[in-house]
Amino acid sequence: MYESEWITRKKRIDIQLKSLSPAWEIIPFSRVKDTSLLNNHAVEEYPTQNGFADYALFVRGKLLGIIEAKRVAIDAHNALEQAKRYSLGCSNTIGEWNAFRVPFIYSSNGVKTWFADIRGATYSAREISGFHSPEALLDMFNQSVGESYNWFQLNPIEFEKIRYYQSEAIQAIENNISAGKRMLMLAMATGTGKTFTAVAMVYRLLKSGLAKRVLFLVDRRALAAQAAVAFNSFETPSRYKFSKEYEIYSQRFQSEDFEESDKFDVSVLPNSHLTKPDPAKSFIYICTTQRMAMNLFGRENSFIQGDDPDIDDEAVRLEIANNAFDVIIADECHRGYTPRDEGIWRATINHFDAIKIGLTATPAAHTTAIFGQPVYRYSYEQAVLDGFLVDYEAVRINSNVRINGIFLEEGEKIGLKDTETGQEKIDALEDVREFDASEIEHNITSLDSNRKILTEVFGYALEHEKRTGRFPKTLIFAVNDIQHISHSD
Repeated sequence: MYESEWITRKKRIDIQLKSLSPAWEIIPFSRVKDTSLLNNHAVEEYPTQNGFADYALFVRGKLLGIIEAKRVAIDAHNALEQAKRYSLGCSNTIGEWNAFRVPFIYSSNGVKTWFADIRGATYSAREISGFHSPEALLDMFNQSVGESYNWFQLNPIEFEKIRYYQSEAIQAIENNISAGKRMLMLAMATGTGKTFTAVAMVYRLLKSGLAKRVLFLVDRRALAAQAAVAFNSFETPSRYKFSKEYEIYSQRFQSEDFEESDKFDVSVLPNSHLTKPDPAKSFIYICTTQRMAMNLFGRENSFIQGDDPDIDDEAVRLEIANNAFDVIIADECHRGYTPRDEGIWRATINHFDAIKIGLTATPAAHTTAIFGQPVYRYSYEQAVLDGFLVDYEAVRINSNVRINGIFLEEGEKIGLKDTETGQEKIDALEDVREFDASEIEHNITSLDSNRKILTEVFGYALEHEKRTGRFPKTLIFAVNDIQHISHSD
């Protein structure tokens, strides 16, 4: 059905502007007597030398934004050029940046909204989840990004025990942010200290003033607990613990989330920090993606729950501001998701208008599609050459089940398990069945085979411990982790 631009504005854009907290009050230009008295006002049909802007956004008497509206059927991205012309044509404004006289511009068709901060010598447009509130716009205007970039240049990366490649990784992030990039990825081999690098990087982002509110996202509550330990134990260049210089918050943990030696009290983030961001507050929030998705979209629109121990029963839906965080760190961002879950994961991080940094050991296609190619890589091979990782030793274990598959005779007793309830019943095969090796752990499991393989692995581990005095760290990659039929179990 055809929808005119006027209908799009009234039924979509106006509603979005009014729904923010604080809300924009929409008034026609005919009601404006003195623009210095305007506060949190979106002025319709605002006159410029290059035509009438659909909306002009005023906060505390300052003209901070221009919105160019298009009907819902038109691509809003291209309309930013028109908003630029209006910015060039405004008079009696609060400043001038490369001939532009309004610092922030938007284009929207009521479904998709594009935004650009046109104050810098170089800038790029980005799609955002919705308009900024008046306070968010004012906060953005008052932030001195240029001074933060200069701070990076004037303050070398100096932390006790930092390794050369960790410094290079942080430097690469800072250089790319200074060049205007807002989607970045670090690829560092497992065991080379991604979390330490991230904590040091976050400290510098906060210290520079570029970030005030940082979200550290993980997909397991145990990983969130580990990150909380890392942040709290990190020693800053001032010889203070991180938590003495900046507030560290998390969701509520359970005792089993921590290693026994790591337990400590963690402050739970007040909901108001998400719904009403305070420009004066600086903090780090460590949270699972599951929890944040529930806060944003509600339990029914979040990840499939089942008996997932990482689902937070306390989580409720909140009206979270899109400027609640300046920087988001997505740890282990390579993890695989179902198409549905990947959509929720994307929507979760895309809700926020923030600099987004992905951390991974193994970049995957769906990861680079979001964050782009890594701005810095430190590979497993290089870590071994540098002496920071010990190379692996290949151990061959022969298993006829894994090589030849499974052949079952007629009448043979098998266990059939209901994947919904976990109940198992024993039945006899009515005819001969054969499963090739590719079906093992997908369609059929051999518990005896699994036990034999693990017993063999354990023997090698014990031999290693006897030879070196250390039981080796062991990672086991399971085919599946499905409720009641789990290979990982």
